[in-house]
Amino acid sequence: MAAGSLAAAATAGRVSQPDEAQAAARRGYAYVGCRTTKERNARGEGIGVYEIDASSGEWRQVQLLRDLVNPSFLAIDRRKQFLYTVHGDFSEVSAFKIDAGTGQLSFINRQSTQGKNPVHLTMDNTNRFLTVANYATGTLAVLPVGADGALGPLASLTGLTGSTGPHKVEQSASHPHQVLFDPGRRFIVVPDKGLDHIFIYRLNPDTGTLLPNNPPSIKTREGAGPRHIVFHPTKPFAYVVNELDSTVATYRWDGERGALEPLQILPSTPSSYVGNNRAAAIQIAPSGRTLWASNRGHDSIAIYAVDQGTGLLSPAGWEPTGGRGPRFMTLEPSGARLYAANELTDNIVEFRVDESSGQLTKTGQIINTGSPVCILFS
Repeated sequence: MAAGSLAAAATAGRVSQPDEAQAAARRGYAYVGCRTTKERNARGEGIGVYEIDASSGEWRQVQLLRDLVNPSFLAIDRRKQFLYTVHGDFSEVSAFKIDAGTGQLSFINRQSTQGKNPVHLTMDNTNRFLTVANYATGTLAVLPVGADGALGPLASLTGLTGSTGPHKVEQSASHPHQVLFDPGRRFIVVPDKGLDHIFIYRLNPDTGTLLPNNPPSIKTREGAGPRHIVFHPTKPFAYVVNELDSTVATYRWDGERGALEPLQILPSTPSSYVGNNRAAAIQIAPSGRTLWASNRGHDSIAIYAVDQGTGLLSPAGWEPTGGRGPRFMTLEPSGARLYAANELTDNIVEFRVDESSGQLTKTGQIINTGSPVCILFS
């Protein structure tokens, strides 16, 4: 992963306009992280950078960063100047500078997370600290970030402790799967798939130390395997997709205390489905009226209507993802399009979102790329 080899591997495409920064404002970019290792039976090559036509919405690849091992989750800093990726199954995070005119990436540096299999990361309010979830070793790493986007050596490492869940393989130890700031950006919320708990921390903005909240966590249903959480954009509600029992849980969120109160739990698959399944991704509409969760096995996106008064969900259907193994899905910034990353069939499928009902319709655009597992827009 040397900087020279990364630069040599990049393929470029530039617009023929005098002011590329102004041109970039009229289009968008998508960054796709793909698994790469034979241990994952992966067919990906690294991070793909795509220019999105502002009129047609068509994706066009303008760069491919090879020589990256399992860039399986990506994050952009709050000024949209730098991109960071974990290296899944390994122990490092890499930093890149984003070219404001072309959207392309240039390697800055990489840093150890002092753990194994980093799977998720998030930037703090000040752009000074990056928090990383080390899935295999059950720790949260905080790395300092310089003004130039470079990552410094570890600032703090926090271990998650507690009783493991009943699933002997998937819950043999702590497995934090996400680190996410709440809407007020006062708390970091951490679903732990191995311990069946959702942990809540405060980040010390001076030292990069994580401080347990009071209460420090909430227990989920036994064997649920909480994976990812999203917050309602305007109401005091949060939603968790539980991987192991294929459910979606609704919580009331107290943004002052940093506390979750369980309200509801629903299956992510139809009652008629009797096959194997692992729930994966979760997204909520900018309006807060619709929630989606992806299913690996049923290979669908579950659609839920959100009651704006109570926060409770009502199932509104299931849409096939157009492939297998939708590990990840996301909305483009306006919420008008949803993208499902089908890891096992090497494609990203685009859906049009009905604003009122949340129903999904395939647009016909399919982006073919090996083992896609993360999509990020800028």
